[in-house]
Amino acid sequence: MADSFDEIMDFLKKEKEEMAFQKTVKKIYSKPVRSYNKLTKTVKKAAHQAPSSLECFKEENMYYTEKETQNYIQGTSYYETYQSMKDEWN
Repeated sequence: MADSFDEIMDFLKKEKEEMAFQKTVKKIYSKPVRSYNKLTKTVKKAAHQAPSSLECFKEENMYYTEKETQNYIQGTSYYETYQSMKDEWN
């Protein structure tokens, strides 16, 4: 009889541990899911700052003018080398 009592007690302890584990798992996974709608709302509010509305994507600002290109090229060492080589060719 003592063996069956000890077996029953061991069984009950295991069941109690299992129930405590299941209760903990339910408690952890039953937490409400965080809502990420705040980020979506913020992004929607900032729609006017989207890349399509930036000045760099407007047609008049996409390309350098001929004068800007010439000024840039003249400021490089490549242009100076070209000029010195050009003088030697002539």
